[in-house]
Amino acid sequence: MSVARMLTGDRPTGRLHLGHYVGSIANRVRLHRSYESFFIIADLHMLTTRNRREDIDQVSGNAREMVTDILAAGVDPERATFYLQSAIPEVGDLNTLLQNLVTVPRLERVPSLKDMARDAGKEEMPYGLLGYPVLQAADILCVKGEVVPVGRDNAAHVEVTREIARRFNHLYGPVFPVPELISADTPSLVGTDGAAKMSKSRGNTIALSDDAATVRRKVLGMYTDPNRVRADVPGTVEGNPVFAYHEVFNPDRDEVAELARRYRAGRVGDVEVKERLVVALEGFLAPIRERRAEIEADRGLVDRLIVEGTERTRQEVRQTLVEVRRAMGLTGAYQQVRRRAERSRRRTDASA
Repeated sequence: MSVARMLTGDRPTGRLHLGHYVGSIANRVRLHRSYESFFIIADLHMLTTRNRREDIDQVSGNAREMVTDILAAGVDPERATFYLQSAIPEVGDLNTLLQNLVTVPRLERVPSLKDMARDAGKEEMPYGLLGYPVLQAADILCVKGEVVPVGRDNAAHVEVTREIARRFNHLYGPVFPVPELISADTPSLVGTDGAAKMSKSRGNTIALSDDAATVRRKVLGMYTDPNRVRADVPGTVEGNPVFAYHEVFNPDRDEVAELARRYRAGRVGDVEVKERLVVALEGFLAPIRERRAEIEADRGLVDRLIVEGTERTRQEVRQTLVEVRRAMGLTGAYQQVRRRAERSRRRTDASA
C-alpha cells in the first residue's frame, strides 16, 4: 500500500523563528515520517508581497537558511523532498489552467488575503495576491498532494484547493486527489513586543538560530504587564507574553504554576520570571543549534538537497501536467492541427 503524499513549506524570507516553530514546524516534524513529504520553498508566493529586485536576490541564501532551520528542528533529510518553486515552470502552466475553475468573488472571500496585503503595506490588493490561493492549489495538486498540514491562517486557502480539485475532476475526469487538511490547533505566538504575532517585519522575533546571548537580550527586553511598576505590585498573567512563552517552552509545569502564583501575589519580579524563561528557551534551542552546526559543517549538503529535490519534483510535475492537458483535451487539439498540417504538407510535396 502506497504512503500518502504530504505538501508543506514556507516562503523564503529569512531564518525561521519561534513563531514558525509553534505555528507549523513542530507539526511538520511530527508528521513527516508518516507521509511521503514534499517541502516547497515558495519563492513565487513571496513575490505577491516582496517583489523588489533586492528581495529576489536574497532567495538563494534565504532558501538555504530556511531548509537548514527545518532540518535543525528535526526533519530527517532522508524523509523529505525540498524544492524551489520558481525552478519548476510547469507550476505556472498548471496555475493558468486552474484559474478558470474559481471565481473572483470566491477568492475575495478568503479572509487572510486582506491581512496579507495590509501587512505588506499594500493599499490595494495586487492581482497576484488575489490569486495566491490558486497558485497554492497548483502547488498542492501538481504533486498530487493528499495531505496538507495547515494553521489557522491557511485553512481557507487549502479549502479553495479542495474546491478546485473537485471541480476539475467533475469537468474532466479523476486526475487529482482531493487533499485533506490536517489542522494544528496552535495559537499564533505573540511577538516579544506583545503587540502582534511574531513577525520578522516587525522585528519582534526570536530566531531558532539565535545564540544564547541574543536570546537572553531579547527576553529581558520583552513586554510584560504595563501596569506593574514594582515587583511587589500584583501582576496580570493572562495576556502577559512572558508567561505565554513559559506555557509553550517551559517543560517544568510546577515552576510555571509557582511563578504565576507569585506574580499574581506581587512576590516575584519581572526580571526573575524572564530569567527563568531564558533557561527554558536555552533548553529548547540548544539542541536545535547543535544540529544546525552539524548541518552547516557538511558544506553543500543543503544545496544538494534542494537541487536533487527540485529535479525529482519537476519530473513529477511534468507527468501531472501531461495528465491534466490530456484530460482537458488540450493535447488532442494540437495533435489534430499537426495531423492536418502534415497531410497538407504531403499533398504539397506530391504535387510539386
